[in-house]
Amino acid sequence: MKKIDLNCDMGESFGAWKMGADAEIMPLVTSANIACGFHAGDPATIRATVQLAVDYGVAIGAHPSLPDLQGFGRRAMRIRPQDMYDLVLYQAGAVEAFARAAGARLHHVKCHGALYNMAANDEALSEAMVRAAKDLGVMLYVLSNSLNYQVARRAGARVSGEVFADRGYADDGTLWPRDKPG
Repeated sequence: MKKIDLNCDMGESFGAWKMGADAEIMPLVTSANIACGFHAGDPATIRATVQLAVDYGVAIGAHPSLPDLQGFGRRAMRIRPQDMYDLVLYQAGAVEAFARAAGARLHHVKCHGALYNMAANDEALSEAMVRAAKDLGVMLYVLSNSLNYQVARRAGARVSGEVFADRGYADDGTLWPRDKPG
């Protein structure tokens, strides 16, 4: 039986800056990708978003990013595979700690923005991301039919291929750039 997991990026407020309607959306989703502080989010926001997920029985995921608060994690940076591993493990560890404190567990990792897109097309970065998710013992959410998805499957990782209802796609299956029409 196939199952649809409706996931949403959440916890993207930071300090006094508010983004999203997490409390209103949480009852409608089955999993939450919680910002880990590098593109958005902060400890108080992570804690509050994890608690909302617990309250509504929503699977808790970490949403790690490149260290890019100013660019909201959407600017690509040149990183080594070890950097990918470290970024995912470090940030997911923060969400995992808040989940554990709330009596829950970390369910998955779904990278954000440029980090997500970079791994979709780079085998070495994909391998590092997959290794981090496996070391964390969690599922990995990646772009369906991407190189990242293929690498995860080959490695025997628990992986879920995702599609975006609110984004356009290029003919090769990659996400259409946000700055382009369509």
